[in-house]
Amino acid sequence: MSRPELSHSNDPANQAADGPAASQRKIIHCDCDCFYASIEMRDDPDLQGKPVAVGGASERRGVIATCNYEARKSGVHSAMPTATALRLCPDLILIPPAMDKYRQASQQMHEIFRRYTWLIEPLSLDEAYLDVSQATVCQGSATLIAEAIRNDVRRELGITLSAGIAPNKFIAKIASDWNKPDGQFVVTPDRVDDFVRALPVKKLFGVGKVTAARMQELGINLCADLRTRELDFLLQHFGSFGHTLYRLCRGIDEREVKTDRIRKSLSVENTYAQDLPTLDSCLQQLPDLHRQMQERLQRVLHKYQVNKKYVKIKFHDFVSTTAEHVAEDSGLYGYQVLMREAWHRGERPVRLLGIGVRLNPLESADGSKDTRQIEQLALPW
Repeated sequence: MSRPELSHSNDPANQAADGPAASQRKIIHCDCDCFYASIEMRDDPDLQGKPVAVGGASERRGVIATCNYEARKSGVHSAMPTATALRLCPDLILIPPAMDKYRQASQQMHEIFRRYTWLIEPLSLDEAYLDVSQATVCQGSATLIAEAIRNDVRRELGITLSAGIAPNKFIAKIASDWNKPDGQFVVTPDRVDDFVRALPVKKLFGVGKVTAARMQELGINLCADLRTRELDFLLQHFGSFGHTLYRLCRGIDEREVKTDRIRKSLSVENTYAQDLPTLDSCLQQLPDLHRQMQERLQRVLHKYQVNKKYVKIKFHDFVSTTAEHVAEDSGLYGYQVLMREAWHRGERPVRLLGIGVRLNPLESADGSKDTRQIEQLALPW
């Protein structure tokens, strides 16, 4: 397939100020298939067909960042402790992360996205929302655009990407998982109602194991069941989250694709191979953590200002605590104070330490905060 030229109407400077109704949007959710592992298998063909995972070493209490489908057959999954993964899959090939390589692949993938639209909201290195409502390439078809993107990624990056196409972000994200790996699924506006009705409630954003179990006790298993409950009932049983449930089970999601996401915090953390037994041993780790955080913070200080700093401690029994206070700087001394406060809540060995800052966007020259988002007019499906 020849590469299409980006239409002039897709340039953000030429977009209309008033966006379309949510039901008119054409959203693509792009999600790479086992991204880190796919990059490693691409670079080493001998790994093809073998169980592969990218993550930290078991002796350093590492966790799995991602794994390929051969590893998943044995029950391995992301965020699983590496030691557990190796017990489930003794033949697992564990590879340490190579973040520079993954970032480069992500940048190349975004260059491909920009051939089709400038309206891109990154979610992670391997995942993004694209609004193609006004795109004129591929005859303005979101389905054809998704196919073209997937073909470009496969040909140029040597990995696969799955896509969901729908009128809103909520449904597009669910749809991208429908035909994984290396597939896509389309939910046109006329199919939204039937698609959402049949969804298990555990697919809804924000519904974890505890909430799903509570719903099951109430006889709510599908979105169709959820729709039979009045808003007051949902608020009574799920608090303010009831408002979200009421809308999502009806397929309503008016969130726009934001090309400039607002960062709310920045942090670094480390899990230690050996527990830190005392407060002094925790304080000794602060300078290195602080140096790492300062390096990351310098990249965003032209857009944000610090308004709080915090320390996170996870004790050896996995109990966590966070101490924070208002601050306008990220100096080391404040973290020492917070570290003492947090440690004295448990006074026992520590397996993980983290430090971070809460951020506010800097004000622009006219005094307004830079929270711009780009909207566009929709073309027919």
